[in-house]
Amino acid sequence: MKNRVVITGLGVVAPNGVGVAKFTEALKNGTSGITFHQQLKDLNFSCQIGGIPNISEALQSKYFTDLQLRGFNSSGILYGCIAGIDAWKDAGFNINAESELDADTGLIFGTGTSGVEKFREAIYKLDEGNVRRLGSTVVLQTMTSGVSAYLSGMLGLGNQVTTNSSACSTGTEALLMGLERIQHGKAKRMLVGSCSDHGPYVWGGFDAMRVMTYKHNDSPKEGSRPMSATASGFVPGSGAGALVLESLDSALKRGATIYAEVLGGAVNSGGQRQGGTLTAPNPTAVQHCIVKAMENSGVVAHDIDVINGHLTATSKDGLEVENWTKALHRKGNEFPYINSTKSLVGHCLAAAGAIECVASVIQLKKQFIAPNINCEDILPEIAALVHFEKIPQQKIETTFNTIIKASFGFGDVNACVVFKKFTL
Repeated sequence: MKNRVVITGLGVVAPNGVGVAKFTEALKNGTSGITFHQQLKDLNFSCQIGGIPNISEALQSKYFTDLQLRGFNSSGILYGCIAGIDAWKDAGFNINAESELDADTGLIFGTGTSGVEKFREAIYKLDEGNVRRLGSTVVLQTMTSGVSAYLSGMLGLGNQVTTNSSACSTGTEALLMGLERIQHGKAKRMLVGSCSDHGPYVWGGFDAMRVMTYKHNDSPKEGSRPMSATASGFVPGSGAGALVLESLDSALKRGATIYAEVLGGAVNSGGQRQGGTLTAPNPTAVQHCIVKAMENSGVVAHDIDVINGHLTATSKDGLEVENWTKALHRKGNEFPYINSTKSLVGHCLAAAGAIECVASVIQLKKQFIAPNINCEDILPEIAALVHFEKIPQQKIETTFNTIIKASFGFGDVNACVVFKKFTL
């Protein structure tokens, strides 16, 4: 028998809210975190808007020592550590630099690129022949596993500690990797999540690919338009999401607050076949991932009440919804409610899966469905498949039991997870 796994802690650093309380209010109110950035305009970006969390120096100092912040220039690690520590505290644990090693708790925290700004800073110093002035933390800030290394040291975690990286699927994949470890008794708790740096040196390649919107530089909050007929590309975002996964036995024994149960999920690849490419999904594999996630969770299609989709506001939104209808064999009025967190925060790249998993769990715990903003003009091919009431424009307060979250990433990789309202 596999161990049941529940969520006992949440942390989030998002463009529209830092911390679970602020993020929850932003979700309920449909508050966008997308803003204009002069730096992008100065660098001749077509897309000059993006989602960047608001982190003050005073807030940073609550998580890092002055010594840790000296020469620190890695926004992704900063976001990841804040979200991770918040989730750890939310689960009822303390931060103690002198604590005993916790062999029962591990960490899987993903990212796409790490410390891009720090790496750029180091390159300039190297080009000037100042190798000895790079500082002692360049490696930690620029290695992919930097975020997991920082977090593990802050918390004293002694089980598996690692970083995964699977493009936009990273955060959802990290959660499923942690889930399996607890299910099979290899850990009692796993802190999971993902993060992404912000700024032009992360976002520039996407601007060059012409996959980001250029039509809303003067109206940033209208720029992220998943499922909209007037969507013209995604809005880049950044931040981090974190969740504490715990065996049900452990959570009950210590009287922890339980947000939701993780029933199961699936990870696969489309192999860049059958229409799948480095940047586009193989629809057969996407549908298979959704079906296997349900099978592994012990649910059937009609058990799914809400979908939190990948839905980036690109030309593939219609294909994604079609894949959902085929995988679930449900359409029209029979289709579940569906929303996209990206309408509020943009596409946070490697952090997207984790931030959106946190959003999914919050909606399930608080029993509401967050609105899809900017899609009053639903894409015709989506409107032909799904009744418009299933794509809420305003917050809906309703009773529901399950929400399914999917992430589809560059490289034709997929991850899907099913969350359920917790009951003994």
